[in-house]
Amino acid sequence: MTFATSRLGILSVLFMLAGCQEFPVAGPQLSDVQAMAAQPGTGGVQVVELNDQIARHLLLARKQSLFSETLGSSAAPDFVLGRGDVIEVVIWEAPPATLFGAIGPDERGALSTSRAVTLPEQVIDSAGFISVPFAGRVGAAGRTTDAVSQDISEKLRGKANHPEVQVRLKKNSSALVTVVGEVTNSVRLPVTSSGERVLDALAAAGGVRQPVSKMTLQLSRGKVSVAMPLDYVIRDPAQNVPLHGGDVLTAVFQPLSFTALGATGKNEEINFEAQGITLAQALARSGGLTDSRSDARGVFIFRYEQADALDWPSKPIMATKDRLVPVVYRINLRSPDSFFVMQNFAMSDKDVLYVSNAPAAELQKFLNVVFSAAYPVLTIWQLSK
Repeated sequence: MTFATSRLGILSVLFMLAGCQEFPVAGPQLSDVQAMAAQPGTGGVQVVELNDQIARHLLLARKQSLFSETLGSSAAPDFVLGRGDVIEVVIWEAPPATLFGAIGPDERGALSTSRAVTLPEQVIDSAGFISVPFAGRVGAAGRTTDAVSQDISEKLRGKANHPEVQVRLKKNSSALVTVVGEVTNSVRLPVTSSGERVLDALAAAGGVRQPVSKMTLQLSRGKVSVAMPLDYVIRDPAQNVPLHGGDVLTAVFQPLSFTALGATGKNEEINFEAQGITLAQALARSGGLTDSRSDARGVFIFRYEQADALDWPSKPIMATKDRLVPVVYRINLRSPDSFFVMQNFAMSDKDVLYVSNAPAAELQKFLNVVFSAAYPVLTIWQLSK
């Protein structure tokens, strides 16, 4: 093989490789995203340059709902009896007791006909009534024990001798809080005059079965439901609100995560806490940018946002059937201000964090391919000399 032939072979390989325009990459480069942004309406994807104003606007829009603000911090209303409750009725008559009295010794041993008569326990029926001898059917559901006691006394006047009545709740079956979800034991907790609160109910259920930092509590009252990270409730006593009868407390384990791709320290799905993390924390957890190939100007967050989240740069807006808009947020880490912006930008569940390769990294790939192809030819030429 002559030198001219070898040189011709080397040049042929170089020209062939120079004509190749595609090399393996992990995803789009900065120029690819910028080209998409320059063509409004392309695929319905919105490309947004992330700055402090946008980051703060998004953070304000996702303000955490609070138990204390939505459900209030007032104690449960005065307890009223309900259908299914078990009660006990105690009746006293002044001497001489003519209706419920029976001759017998009193506490001092003297004969007396003025003793308390305790009627058998009974359940408030489906119509909300109980039955009392000589008083007939008495409405109990939706009333306090004092009101029922007074009603029975009125019905016994003229029949018993100055009757006094006391109604006691023996078993609460109507004013209950239900605790379900990722707890040790699902329970139905009676609400008493002591004023049980959220954490009391959680403790009665044996606590949560998953790490506290990854748990969310959902409190439902009537048609209103509010969810908060358990961490927030523990740290802020104001969120440990009193419970009302009929409340449903659900402990939810929903591990939040984002996916790190491209020129980051590690490419994987990364979980984060229920209270959320910022973009700065997400970059740190993904191992930061890889110095050898990352483009600090090309850090992107791919996400679906609500259609009214921002004033979108590309019109008309194209959204999914759920009114979600595909968005690419771009931040330039070459700017010192971006490190403050990252601290105000909150990550969302299922976000994709992508860091593009630098142009120099693509050039390095090209040169590696060129020299790997040319090296055998050079070796043959040297051996043929």
